[in-house]
Amino acid sequence: MIESSKDFSDQKDPKKNFVTKKLSEDEKVENTLRPKTLDEFVGQKKLKKNLRVFIAAAKKRDDALDHSLFYGSHGLGKTTISYIIAHELGSEIQTTSGPALEKVGDLASILTNLPDKGVLFIDELHRIPRQVEEILYPAMEEYALDIVVGKGPSAKVLRLDLPEFTLVGATTRPSLLSPPLRDRFGLSYQLDFYNNQDIAKIIKRSAKILGVDLEKGAADNLAKRSRFTPRVANRLLRRVRDFAEVKEDGRVKKGTIEKTMEMLEVDDKGLNQLDRKILTTVIKEFSGGPVGVKNLSVAIGEHVSTIEEMYEPYLIRLNFLKRTSQGRVATQKAYNHLGFKSLFNNS
Repeated sequence: MIESSKDFSDQKDPKKNFVTKKLSEDEKVENTLRPKTLDEFVGQKKLKKNLRVFIAAAKKRDDALDHSLFYGSHGLGKTTISYIIAHELGSEIQTTSGPALEKVGDLASILTNLPDKGVLFIDELHRIPRQVEEILYPAMEEYALDIVVGKGPSAKVLRLDLPEFTLVGATTRPSLLSPPLRDRFGLSYQLDFYNNQDIAKIIKRSAKILGVDLEKGAADNLAKRSRFTPRVANRLLRRVRDFAEVKEDGRVKKGTIEKTMEMLEVDDKGLNQLDRKILTTVIKEFSGGPVGVKNLSVAIGEHVSTIEEMYEPYLIRLNFLKRTSQGRVATQKAYNHLGFKSLFNNS
């Protein structure tokens, strides 16, 4: 039976005049697990403490919160923080991403439909096109939108007033943001990796929401494999839950976690198959390094940005990999973990 294509395509909201992406099942679950308030949010204590002050001050003055920039590795809570800001302010939030804003009109449409004191969240801010970025400058500073009408000598600039709003930007590559854009954010924070204790708290909270029965110590066991990242922790929890429901009695025990991780090829340090491939390639194919990331990319068949953004931060955090001026170098800890004898004997 052929079903209507509209059931699977992105939907366009006529009121907002921009495309809203249909959520996958995993994304729907992530939204369910997402903390709604600063009190529910685990970790990032300094950031939470500061946000409480700045949000309270903005509400007291009846002003929009300063534009806020959050940066850090994938899955650390940048999107969650944007939703929490909107909730704490009692404001509506509109979300989009840098790659989705292909034309000036895309951003203009969103800005002109924002409510007063609303929040606009732009993910992957470093990928916003230059011509689109430039209309953000007056929008952020003066709450105004400059539209060029006509061409050549007869061209005119029309200025449209915008409601006061807060732009929340998120990026994994802050170095790629232009200085003029970066300087327009009143608040700028780096989200750090979480410790295992906070990850375990997040797992217990998510398990309660999902109705997962965790044996004592199971959350701590799973936290050690979660790459210090809430998104990974929640994803592994769902996979362990699936295994427990299908293969066992539904309760998540230590053995359940071990069997699930073996199936997923995730080891006791949280390294997956590609993590190990990166380290093994550096050690065996490039004698431990140094090796340039482009050569490494070719050798393992992964894009440079994938290596730099998705895998290197964790490997560096574990002190398994180092970035040097000559390239990437595997450490003695990496040799030990993968079973190689020493830096001088990679047999």
